[in-house]
Amino acid sequence: MNGANTAWILTSTALVLFMTLPGLALFYAGLVQSKNVLSVMMHCFAIACLVSLIWLIVGYSLAFDEGNAIIGGFGKVMLNGVGWDSLSGDIPENVFFMFQMTFAIITPALIVGAYVERIKFSAVLMFSGLWLVFVYAPVTHWVWGGGWLAEMGVMDFAGGLVVHATAGTAAIVAVKMLGNRTGFPTHLRPPHNPGMTMIGAAMLWVGWFGFNAGSALAADGNAGMAMTVTHISAATASMVWVVIEWIKFGKPSLIGIVTGMVAGLATITPASGFVGPVGGLCIGLAGGIICYYAVNFIKNKLNIDDSLDVFAVHGVGGITGTLLAAVFGAASFGGVGLADGVTMGNQLGVQALGVVATVLWTAVFSWLILLLTKAVCGLRVSEDQITEGLDLAGHGERGYSL
Repeated sequence: MNGANTAWILTSTALVLFMTLPGLALFYAGLVQSKNVLSVMMHCFAIACLVSLIWLIVGYSLAFDEGNAIIGGFGKVMLNGVGWDSLSGDIPENVFFMFQMTFAIITPALIVGAYVERIKFSAVLMFSGLWLVFVYAPVTHWVWGGGWLAEMGVMDFAGGLVVHATAGTAAIVAVKMLGNRTGFPTHLRPPHNPGMTMIGAAMLWVGWFGFNAGSALAADGNAGMAMTVTHISAATASMVWVVIEWIKFGKPSLIGIVTGMVAGLATITPASGFVGPVGGLCIGLAGGIICYYAVNFIKNKLNIDDSLDVFAVHGVGGITGTLLAAVFGAASFGGVGLADGVTMGNQLGVQALGVVATVLWTAVFSWLILLLTKAVCGLRVSEDQITEGLDLAGHGERGYSL
């Protein structure tokens, strides 16, 4: 066991959990109407609890136990065989288990942003639990657990495919199954508390250092560079978003700058351990521009109410970064270099295959899980409950005193 590496992954684990609780919860809560603020927080908190249990019981085993090219086995169910002294590399396996659990928590929590203000709480729990088992765990095994994409040499350092492409794809499927919010797109109220959203975004930014730099699984130069390019990409995409808004509307918004930050972070995630500062800058630039126009295209052109832009920011960002990892990971752009005998074109093909496979698997199984959830408990609350607000209708509480 390496003490320094263990200490860093323990720290990173806390940082990544901090991204969901309270970071993502506050980020999303500020973007909804005041009558739905607690429901969003409840979704994030409940998902964290539910996923933790499923990850212990079966999720970790399906993702990281030896199995086949598609899915892991059941050898590590309930952490079977993982003792006090068991190692994963040079860190305790229980630390690796916890670190990966925080990734498993935030991924279905990201999907919350797509279906806020109109979904049943029971549907959130059922969908999130089944989704973790049938979507997240298999894709994790493909990429990080020695599955078929890992064998092909796919580059996904911290979750462009595993986290962002899966969450973004599931978000679009969920919205199409659930339907748009009442009044979309012309009669929706603006975010009730942009300041709350900014606080949550700042927590996400800090936590993302654990997300990306922690994925080095060591306290070394690779972790340091991953942290550096993560910060550069976030700052670049934020400024890009502000400039576009300023030119287009005459005023830069707080919601815009923090959304740009998340776009930059999502886009750099798969490439963070493979690129240098030039790559971080260029990927942040690409993420800011592409995700900005994706938001407008999905909502205004396709008329899809992905309420808090999960697909446009996380899905599109993660896919963009996954593809660009093949370019800026090359030594000629200051990256770590591609594998021996692998050209940029070859690697780009592997990355594209990974994107297509992940999106298709996620879309099909998300749809099937939502169909089952709809049959068992329903998906959408009544119009009266939407009018009343999900805080009171679903949880009997108010976020603010009258």
